[in-house]
Amino acid sequence: MIAEAGLAALWIAAALAALQLMLAALSVARGDPDVMRAVRSVAAVQGAIVLGALALLILLFVNTDLSVKLVVDNSHSAKPLIYKIAGAWGNHEGSMLLWVTILGVAGAAVALLERRLEERTLVATLGSQAAIALGFYAFLLFSSNPFARQFPVPADGNGLNPLLQDPGLAFHPPTLYIGYVGISVAFSFAVGAMLTRDVGPAFARAMRPWVLGAWIFLTLGITAGSYWAYYELGWGGWWFWDPVENASLMPWLAATALLHSVTVLATRDGLRAWTIMLAVVAFSMSMIGTFLVRSGILTSVHAFAVDPERGAFILALLALYIGGALALFGARVATIREGQGFDVISREGGLVANNLLLSVILGIVLIGTLYPIVAAGLFGVQVSIGPPFFNKAAGPIALALMAVMAAGPLIRWRRDQGGAVLARMVYPIAAAALALAALLLLASDAGVLPILGLALAAGLAVASVAPLGKRNLGRVPLFTWGMVIAHLGIAVSIAGMASETAFSQQTLVAVRVGETVRAGPYRVTLQSVSPALGPNWSALEARLKVERGGTTFYLAPQSRFFATPATVTSESAIATVADGQLYTVLGAADGDRWQLRLWWKPFVTLIWAGGALVALGGALSLLGRVRRDYFRSRSTVYA
Repeated sequence: MIAEAGLAALWIAAALAALQLMLAALSVARGDPDVMRAVRSVAAVQGAIVLGALALLILLFVNTDLSVKLVVDNSHSAKPLIYKIAGAWGNHEGSMLLWVTILGVAGAAVALLERRLEERTLVATLGSQAAIALGFYAFLLFSSNPFARQFPVPADGNGLNPLLQDPGLAFHPPTLYIGYVGISVAFSFAVGAMLTRDVGPAFARAMRPWVLGAWIFLTLGITAGSYWAYYELGWGGWWFWDPVENASLMPWLAATALLHSVTVLATRDGLRAWTIMLAVVAFSMSMIGTFLVRSGILTSVHAFAVDPERGAFILALLALYIGGALALFGARVATIREGQGFDVISREGGLVANNLLLSVILGIVLIGTLYPIVAAGLFGVQVSIGPPFFNKAAGPIALALMAVMAAGPLIRWRRDQGGAVLARMVYPIAAAALALAALLLLASDAGVLPILGLALAAGLAVASVAPLGKRNLGRVPLFTWGMVIAHLGIAVSIAGMASETAFSQQTLVAVRVGETVRAGPYRVTLQSVSPALGPNWSALEARLKVERGGTTFYLAPQSRFFATPATVTSESAIATVADGQLYTVLGAADGDRWQLRLWWKPFVTLIWAGGALVALGGALSLLGRVRRDYFRSRSTVYA
């Protein structure tokens, strides 16, 4: 009965979404305050019911209920509990239920917490959110039912893909989906504001926390997903420009541009139409990502292998939502006032340049991701676009973006003088020049892009902390700290990426037990290869003795075998030290020799440390703005 209760909850939630949409339309048309209040209540109840449906699905997985097809296809009685729980969303149907659950809960949060928007605009926003939810409820109920029964009931399940049997599954998809849904809320705010012709600073201030929250979770999700793929796949890379990796990067790029644009609108009443367009583009990117992962047109370790009919359903939703929003934008753009003007040399001008460069990178990634699909589908031509294209096309634009990021916080709002800006940039420019000179002297063969990336990262790091100069640090607002730390995080990540590209050393060898090989500054000795057992796998485990200077430690990479489903995986063993990582993988046997893959990756950990700093900066900024709004509201109440 649990499955039937879950399916019933989905139907009830879908009905409530339809009711919410109808009440919102009626309320916007008539302005009835009673109906407006009803919209809030329905949104809250809908969020609670869909959350209950997800909880019931998780319970089915925990109980390994083999009368449910999704459990049979993606679970097994011998699987550890954490993977039974996370396995509930480690598949197409479950992940879509998680998606729509976060959507419903976010709508409930907007209904219960949002008090800054004009009531009619808020109701229109909730109506837009209901329309999005209704489409995905239809997708689940008619195309991807997570509660479908299995007859006859098998003796046990097929198990979860071993590549997904990792704690990353419990963290990566939920954070990424919260980011996607945060973008959908921003999209709904934009649609609501266009419907009521209420595009202005108040609307932007209400939308900004949702954009910032989405951006934080997208940053965390992408950072965690990058590290998960790095250590789990055993390929030694942190980013492969895989189409599904790009599908998560594109919304982040659009959300980053939107975050800067909505800040200009909220604080300076500028970029009104541009902010609305970016909200539509950001949601478009999240919908395109959803389509790519679930359409069956991609071959990727990240993609869900599903039938094309489901992809066509999502494509229809994408056309409906994005096409409708663009049509509304075209109809309303003449009514959206331009807002306050500003000079080219101003912080607003710097943010516009930031947005344009981000948009160019987004366009490059979008074209590089979709072109092979279009070429294969329309012309039957197989085209492969990989890292060389993305690095060469997007790399120079990213370097220009770093320069703009460095200058932006040091430029005054509205109007500034070029000479004054250059004077404030003396220390960042000096840091970049010194780093460039040192790199050309000591590592001239590292490559043009890595050298420029490291030099600009040094300049950006100095520029990031420059806004704190000559200030009482105890009085610096939290959101200013957030900006400083987030920009510093970008510099740290870029430094890690450039270092990994420029200085990594790879060693592929076949060695006998007792033989020693070099991997960067390390001496690695294969001491033994022996069997090992886990909760639902068996393995061959190498014991590697690693020496550097007077330090000795041991690593144990494994080649694991999973019986359900039958799969062999490479489990890397990684040593993290102050100046980088030693990455080791055990390969197949070749007579009395064993294949070893060894990488020395100087400063590679800066990539993920920088991502964590970016997310921390976003969190501080969000906390600071929420805290300021709270105290302002209290002062207004008691005034």
